Amino acid sequence: MQYKSMIVCRCEEVSYDELVEVASANNCSARELKLRTRAGMGYCGGRTCRTMVDQIAHKHHPRPDSEISLKYQAPIRPVRFADLGEVK
Repeated sequence: MQYKSMIVCRCEEVSYDELVEVASANNCSARELKLRTRAGMGYCGGRTCRTMVDQIAHKHHPRPDSEISLKYQAPIRPVRFADLGEVK
């Protein structure tokens, strides 16, 4: 299949076949798959790849529907209010 070498996580450059290989070898949950491959841990925080990582993990490590899937966080950086009004 051609899509196996497709990059799923662009931020961390994790491919589909790498995700499948790690998931099947370790029978890992979505969180563990994320930690082992760093997929979803890049700049976008998993916005683009979170669903695919979760689906691959669920295929190799079935989970109940009530279990929370991967979450994402917006890429933010704390800024002090003093820095916002400071003139340089």
